[in-house]
Amino acid sequence: MPQKNSQKPAVSRRGHSLQLTALRGLPGIRRGGNLARLIVAAARGERVAFEDGDVLVVAQKIVSKAEGRVARLSRIRPSAEARGLSTELHQDARFLEAVLRETRRIVRKGPQALIVETHHGFVCANAGVDRSNVPGKGGVTLLPRKPDESARRLAAGLRSRTGKRIAVIISDTFGRAWRLGQVNVAIGAAGLPVLVDLRGSCDLFGKRLHATILALADELAAAAGLLMGKADGLPVVVIRGLRYRAPNKSKAADIIRPASEDLFR
Repeated sequence: MPQKNSQKPAVSRRGHSLQLTALRGLPGIRRGGNLARLIVAAARGERVAFEDGDVLVVAQKIVSKAEGRVARLSRIRPSAEARGLSTELHQDARFLEAVLRETRRIVRKGPQALIVETHHGFVCANAGVDRSNVPGKGGVTLLPRKPDESARRLAAGLRSRTGKRIAVIISDTFGRAWRLGQVNVAIGAAGLPVLVDLRGSCDLFGKRLHATILALADELAAAAGLLMGKADGLPVVVIRGLRYRAPNKSKAADIIRPASEDLFR
């Protein structure tokens, strides 16, 4: 649920700037890799000392690899539905089968992608199944099964190792209705308000706001995406300078618009 507006703002900045730092030095992530340990080691190598209130944005790809959410197309046997879609869309039937297994329902078919609703409730291209940045031939990554739980585990691991309260966002690149291009959005989050409800507050000229809810976690994920890049090998970004009240139950799933309000479903 959105963080409710109150007299004290739920989110503010320290001064007029935020600091974003991409962590170098992370090794290739394998199944079972301890991300908290690896991230703390990388931060130490960059001489970054974590502080209370830091926000860590982590690319979905390394979370999926650590959790074993990697599939080999050579081991996938396409279903009749996947074979039919392959003929229709001129795509690899094995890849489409991987997409279908992650899919609750198909929303739209296109020449380059299937727009689907995943089992998480995300509406995105190819259910987040992705060939990029996977070593070897014919490998694909799948989204974490429960990305909000993944974020909570990582936040707990970081606190155990650093003694600091660090919020975590797991990000992935999604397309958007109405607009071209992709941006990083939050698919998992822990330790910060993912939505900030400004309804009832006033703008600069004293006009009361009636509909403004900020997708804070998505804004932070998009900012971190500027440093990540697809070929830069920088899957972790530390954001510093944001003041926020940590909610008890805020999660990235709260950002998903209910189907009854979604004009595109």
